[in-house]
Amino acid sequence: MEVRTIGVIGAGQMGSGIAQVAAAAGFDVIMNDIKDEFVARGVKTIDTSLGRLVKKEKLSVEDQKAILGRIKTSTRLEDMAGADFVVEAATENVALKLEIFRKLDAICRPGVVLSSNTSSISITKIAGATSRPELVIGMHFMNPVPMMALVEVIRGLATSDACHQLTLDLAVKMGKTPVPANDYPGFIANRILLPMINEAVYCVMEGVGQPADVDQVMKLGMNHPMGPLALADLIGLDTCLAILEVLHQGLGDSKYRPCPLLRKYVDQGWLGRKSGRGFYQY
Repeated sequence: MEVRTIGVIGAGQMGSGIAQVAAAAGFDVIMNDIKDEFVARGVKTIDTSLGRLVKKEKLSVEDQKAILGRIKTSTRLEDMAGADFVVEAATENVALKLEIFRKLDAICRPGVVLSSNTSSISITKIAGATSRPELVIGMHFMNPVPMMALVEVIRGLATSDACHQLTLDLAVKMGKTPVPANDYPGFIANRILLPMINEAVYCVMEGVGQPADVDQVMKLGMNHPMGPLALADLIGLDTCLAILEVLHQGLGDSKYRPCPLLRKYVDQGWLGRKSGRGFYQY
């Protein structure tokens, strides 16, 4: 099937970024969320992001308008009937994702690939909620989507070779570098990244170092562009906690046990940049 229209479920940080790169690559986009205010915020985020590229003279004003013109907004999941390929980028919640995929399976035409931007949840489990498991795949973009080249492409147990190849090719068309990963908790990126973030939180909890000092060590000593705690704030501490819980439950190893301080911050509502406070104040 030729992909001309890409449906994106979720207009938040990840969904709006995916919609932007898809539209910039020439695809028509249907960006969906549950409220008008959410999709409006997503469009504003895209406009601001494109505006920065215009200021840097990497994009013309005409191109900015053309990209925005290719993005249609929606608050009805039924509008995904017009999509040739769907990327789900909803909250990292198993029950929510399974419900979305059940509905998409009924709405979308036969042959349409349903992909998930999940950062840790089993693609096989998600596929099991549909009648088309051979057409369900993981397409895990990195944050911020417009800037980061990597897309992890994760096959479920039943994902077909054709679906896998289509998704790899689509990622390239969107200007990304796809890397295949197998369906294990956390895949590749977060199985390595989240234990590092978790250990950084333990360093703070146990008084080994202040957040800025922990981050400075990792930036200067390991040449990381951003420290693990600043990165956790960018990702969202609730998302970090959710991924660690998937790793801990899925792999059964105590090394993935979420740090109690991370859980305490999430309970308090200190979620990072999106709430104005995490390990740093914004």
